Amino acid sequence: MIKLTSPLKTTLLLISLIFIIIGGSILSNKIWAGKPKPLPDTNELIIEEGMTIGQFGQVNNLPNPLLRERFQLQGPADRQRLLSEFGTPEEITFIITGKKIDPTEYETKNWKKIAVKFALWFAFLNGVYFYFKKRKVTSSIRKWVLFASLVIFGVIMGSDPGPMGTVKDAIAILAESHRIFPPRLIAMSVFLLIVFLANKYICAWGCQAGTLQDLIFRLNQNENGKAIIGKQIKLPFIITNSIRIAFLVIFTIIAFAWSYDIVEPIDPFKIFKPSHLEIAGIIFVGILLIVSLFIYRPWCHFFCPFGLAGWIVEKFSRIRISVNYDTCIACNKCEKSCPSTVMSAILKRDKKTIPDCFACYSCRDVCPTNSISFSTRKRTMPPAGHFDKKD
Repeated sequence: MIKLTSPLKTTLLLISLIFIIIGGSILSNKIWAGKPKPLPDTNELIIEEGMTIGQFGQVNNLPNPLLRERFQLQGPADRQRLLSEFGTPEEITFIITGKKIDPTEYETKNWKKIAVKFALWFAFLNGVYFYFKKRKVTSSIRKWVLFASLVIFGVIMGSDPGPMGTVKDAIAILAESHRIFPPRLIAMSVFLLIVFLANKYICAWGCQAGTLQDLIFRLNQNENGKAIIGKQIKLPFIITNSIRIAFLVIFTIIAFAWSYDIVEPIDPFKIFKPSHLEIAGIIFVGILLIVSLFIYRPWCHFFCPFGLAGWIVEKFSRIRISVNYDTCIACNKCEKSCPSTVMSAILKRDKKTIPDCFACYSCRDVCPTNSISFSTRKRTMPPAGHFDKKD
């Protein structure tokens, strides 16, 4: 019998995880496939003389929410208004579609599924919070919770919606059709509210792409938190955040200048919708998952638009990681266990800027004096000379 080495075991676990995600997602997408048909192309819209708005919508299979929003209808009676009141056929076409993107947002969404997903998020995140509130998060429990989250919110419930898409698509839709898609803004507001209430809890335990990266990073650690394959590194926040800001700026400029979404071809959330992944996406996502073995949540730190927005809102979070310096013995175990540089900034407060904190509990669980909490306790400055103490 051949005994698996740790690097080989980690590699096999990673491959198995990817197969589970892709295979499960293909099956899940087939189960959820019963959606309305997409709208006709812009050039195929039927516009006839004397047509009412209601007739126009029926003939072109346009959803009522879209008609109400585009024509600013006040009630059912407005559907009997003549279409010609709103302009020429060319103007009507632009009112409805802009360029293409917004109408399909209405038609291709499974709204019942989305409502169920948000309800599951609420239940799952609350369950995780209260379960972990007074319990240590062992390596095994953390991995299983992350796995459960990505299976529920990614494999079963699909790639959309996700925190990242609410910011990215809001910009892309505005740039493409010069209009705002209200459901995206509502979803973004809900996600940012979660960040305001409990740090980046949605990113930590609810985001399907985030939990996948996190789990892969943890798979490459032994029980002592040491890397099994290669070396896990913590990049300076000034580098990662500068790249993230630059990426968002470039994305926005290209979206408005050329109506092109540069994230769409490489969107990592598409791993939960494999049929939509093209060659560029397969290559990028493959590299991203491999890099996740060595860098904690690379997409979140380098590229995610919601990650950047959440980092800003995180500054006002009601519940977050804090340190009680009255009992802290300056052993620095929390700083060493943190998968990024954030705990160093929180602990020593020697930097003005505090990086993203994903509330993973690694710092809290290694503290020998229970001096670290995830609570409403305010962060304070360490006493002068506190970290000059000897271990």
